[in-house]
Amino acid sequence: MRDRFRDLEEPATVRKKDVVLMATVTSFEGMNHPSKSELRQFAELFSPLFQASTDEAKRQAVAALSQCPSVPAAVALFIGCQPIAIAAPFLTSSQAIDDDTLITIARTQGAAHAKAIVRRPFLSPKVIDALVGLHQAEPERGMTASQIPAVEAAPEAGLPDPEAERLAREETLRQTIKQVARHLGRDDNDRLGLRNLSDTQEALMVRFARERDAQHFAATLADALTSSRWLAERIMIDTSGQQLAVTLVSLGMGFADAVYALERFYPHLSERHGSVSRAWLVLDSIDAQESHARVEAWRRADSYTYLPPEQKTAPQPAAPLFGNQESPIRELRVVSRR
Repeated sequence: MRDRFRDLEEPATVRKKDVVLMATVTSFEGMNHPSKSELRQFAELFSPLFQASTDEAKRQAVAALSQCPSVPAAVALFIGCQPIAIAAPFLTSSQAIDDDTLITIARTQGAAHAKAIVRRPFLSPKVIDALVGLHQAEPERGMTASQIPAVEAAPEAGLPDPEAERLAREETLRQTIKQVARHLGRDDNDRLGLRNLSDTQEALMVRFARERDAQHFAATLADALTSSRWLAERIMIDTSGQQLAVTLVSLGMGFADAVYALERFYPHLSERHGSVSRAWLVLDSIDAQESHARVEAWRRADSYTYLPPEQKTAPQPAAPLFGNQESPIRELRVVSRR
C-alpha cells in the first residue's frame, strides 16, 4: 500500500497531477476497510496532490470521496474548508464527517458552508443546536442574488427526480430546525408556583405508556393533578389526544417523554410529517400559559362535582365498637365455671 502511494507521488512520473490525484483517490476507494496506517498515508498524500491539481480534478476527487464510508478526519476537515463550489457535495452527502468536524466547518467557514451542511439528509441534535445558534437555518433576509452560493442558483424547473427529492428534504429540514429553534427559545424551566410532575410520577407515566396501560396511567395522572380518577379518564378518552397533550404541557413533562406517551396511546399521532411526528407538532403548538389555565379550570370543575372518599364523614357508632360482645363473653365465663 505504502509503495503504491509513494510511486504515484514520485516527481519523475510523467503523469499529470490531475491523473495522479484521481489514481490516488481510486486506490483509496478500493479499500473496503483501510487500516490506520493506510488512512494516515492517504492523508499525507492527498493534500499536496489536491492543491497541485485543477479545479475540475478537485471536484471529481471530492465527489468520489463523498461516497466513501471512511475518510481520514484531517482530509474531511481539509475538504470541508475548501471553497463552497468544491466542498458542497462532500458537506451535503458524506457520511464520513463526524459532528465535531461539521460544527467546526459551520463556525469557521461562513454561511455558504453552513447552508450546505443544513442540506444533509440527517443531522444529529448536537449539529442542529449549533446551526440554530449560528442563525444559519435559512438564508439571511435581504441577501442579493449575487451573494447566494452557486450551489443554490440552479433553477428548479425541469429538475430530475433525485434533485427534486433533495430540495424537498432540504425544505423539510429547514422547517424542522425552525421548529426546534422556537422550542429552544422557551423558558420551560421557569415553573415557579405551577403544578409539576415528580420524577417518580414521570417515570411511571412513561412506563405505563410503554405498556399501553391506560388504567395505571390514568391513576398516576390523577395523582399528579390531585384530582378525581374521573377527570384523568375524561382527559384520556379524548381520541384526538389534544386534552392529554395540554395536560402534559401544564404538568411540565419532558418534551420527548410527552411525545412518546401521545404516540403510544394515540397511534394516529405517530404519523410522520417530514422528520417529526404529529404528536411533536401538537405539543409544539400548545402555549404553556394557556395550558395551565385550561387544566386549572378542569380541576376546579372536578372539585365542584366530586368529593374524595377520604373527606366524607364516617358514621359514628352509637355504642362502643365491641360493647355488644361483653355479655356473651361473661356468659361463657359463667358457663365454664359451672
